[in-house]
Amino acid sequence: MPRTGSRAGLDKDPRDVARMFDAVASRYDLTNTLLSGGQDKLWRIATRRALAPVAGERVLDLAAGTGVSTVELARGGAWCLAADFSLGMLRNGLHRGVPMAAADALHLPFADASFDAVTISFGLRNLVDPVAGLAEMARVTRPGGRLVVCEFSTPTWAPFAAVYHNYLMRALPAIATRVSSNPDAYVYLAESIRAWPNQAELAARIASAGWVDVAWRNLTGGIVALHRATRGQVEAH
Repeated sequence: MPRTGSRAGLDKDPRDVARMFDAVASRYDLTNTLLSGGQDKLWRIATRRALAPVAGERVLDLAAGTGVSTVELARGGAWCLAADFSLGMLRNGLHRGVPMAAADALHLPFADASFDAVTISFGLRNLVDPVAGLAEMARVTRPGGRLVVCEFSTPTWAPFAAVYHNYLMRALPAIATRVSSNPDAYVYLAESIRAWPNQAELAARIASAGWVDVAWRNLTGGIVALHRATRGQVEAH
C-alpha cells in the first residue's frame, strides 16, 4: 500500500507498488473504464495501431496488468507476451488466454534483442527509474525494433487542462471510492499524473535511454500521449 503523505513523491519501492496493484486487481479494468468514460478501449486500439504488430513478430507488453492490452495487441497475429510485476494482476487475467510472465521492468528476465517490439501502457510512470526502465526495454528489443509508450500526459488546451486537473484531484478519488476495491490507490494515480513530465520532456527521456526517431501523438486532447521510437543500432565494440 502507498505510504501516507504525497504518494507521487514516494520512492516507488516495487514491493509497495506491486502490493497496491494486487489490491485493486479484481476490479481494475472495470474501474479504469468508468474513470476514463470508456476512452481506455480507444487508447488500446490507438496503441496497437501505433505499434503495428504483425504475424511472425514477438511483442512484449510490459506492465500489462490483467492482459486486456495484450489481447488487443495480438489481434494483428503477432505473438504477444503480457508481463507485469503484480502477481495479483496476472492471476486476474489468466482467463484471457495470452502468454504471461512475472517481470520487473528494471530487471527484465529476457535475453538481449528478444523482441521485435515493446510497449508499455500507463506503467512507465510507476517505475522508480523510468529512464532505466526504458533502457531495459531497449536492451530486449532488436536493433530497428519499435517502442510505443502510452501514458497520461499534459492537456494541450489551457482551459481544458484546468478542468482536467480539478477532475483528477477531486472527482477521480470520489468516483474511485464508489467503484474501486482500493480507492487510496487512485489518489496515488491522480498525484502521479500531475507529477509526470509533459510530452516533450518524456520524449527527451526516451531518447536518453537509447531510442531514436522519437515522436509523439496526443490522444483525447493530450490527456494521453503515444510516444513512438525505434531501437538504435548496437555499436560494435
